[in-house]
Amino acid sequence: MPVQATHRVPSRLHELSAEEQTVYRQLDPTKIPQHVAIIMDGNGRWAGKRALKRFLGHQQGAESVQYVVETASRIDLPFLTLYAFSLENNLRRPKAEVSFLMKLLKSYLIGNVKRMNDNNVRMAYIGRTHDLPQEVQETMQWAAESTAKNTGTVLTLALNYGARSEIVDAFRKILTDLTTEAHTRGCSVEDLLGAGALDSLDEPSISRALYTAHMPDPDLIIRTSGEQRISNFLLWQIAYSEIFVTDRLWPDFRGIHLLEALLNYQGRDRRYGGLNDTNSDEKIDTLESVSELETEIATELNPHELTRH
Repeated sequence: MPVQATHRVPSRLHELSAEEQTVYRQLDPTKIPQHVAIIMDGNGRWAGKRALKRFLGHQQGAESVQYVVETASRIDLPFLTLYAFSLENNLRRPKAEVSFLMKLLKSYLIGNVKRMNDNNVRMAYIGRTHDLPQEVQETMQWAAESTAKNTGTVLTLALNYGARSEIVDAFRKILTDLTTEAHTRGCSVEDLLGAGALDSLDEPSISRALYTAHMPDPDLIIRTSGEQRISNFLLWQIAYSEIFVTDRLWPDFRGIHLLEALLNYQGRDRRYGGLNDTNSDEKIDTLESVSELETEIATELNPHELTRH
C-alpha cells in the first residue's frame, strides 16, 4: 500500500522548463507517487540507429539520468530508483563493455555530486555492490557520504542488482540473524523456531531484510525502449506497482517524459485487490443472494448439454 505523505507545494517548480510546467499543471500535486523506479533500456539501440558504438549510447544515457533526476528533485519526488547495472549485465556482457560501464559510473558520480547537492539529492545504492571494483566502491561511498545530509529526492542506483539474488540475500540475512540470536540466547535454532520464530516470519519481516527496507515500494515502474518485461527488477516490491512502458529509448528520455508518465499514472485506478468507488458497498448490497444465483444458473444451463460435452 502507498505511504501517505503530507502535501506541500514544491519550492523549485519555477526551475522546470516551460514544457515541463505545462505538463506539471495537469498533475494533481497531492497524488505525486512516493517512489518511481525506472528500467533504463535502449542505450545500445540508440547508438546502433546512429551507426555509433554502444559506448556512446551508454554515455548519452548517463546524461539522461541527470536530466530526469533534476526534474524529479524539482517536483519533490521522494524516491527515484534507477536500474543502472544488472547482475546479468555483469556476468554476460563483454568485459570491455563492463569495464567501460564501471568507468562511466565512476565518472558520473565524480562529475555530478555537486549537481546532486545543488538539487538536494541524496545518493543510495542497492545490489551486490561488494562485487564491484574496489575503486568504484570507494567512489560510490564518497558520493553517498557527500550527499548524506540532503533532504530531497533519494536517488537509488541499482548496481550489480538482481531481484532473485536480493531475495536470496534477504533469506540469508534472516537465517544469519536467527542463528546469531540462538547463539546469544544459548539455545539451538530449532528451539527458537519452536518458540514462535517461524510464525513471526511474515511479509513485513521479509521486506525489512531486502535491500529496499529504507524506502516504500514503487508506486510506478517505467520501462523505456518498448520492451514489456520486468528483467528481474524489484520482483518482491512491485506486487501492486503500476507499469508504464514507452517506446522512447533511454538516451532520449528527459524530465518532461517523466512528468508525462506521472500524468498517465494519475489517470489509473489503483485498487490493491479491492474495489473502486463505482463498486461501492451499496451496490454490493443490491446483488442477488448466492442461493438465488445458484437457482438462476441451474435454470439457464442444460444438464443434458453439459453431460454430452
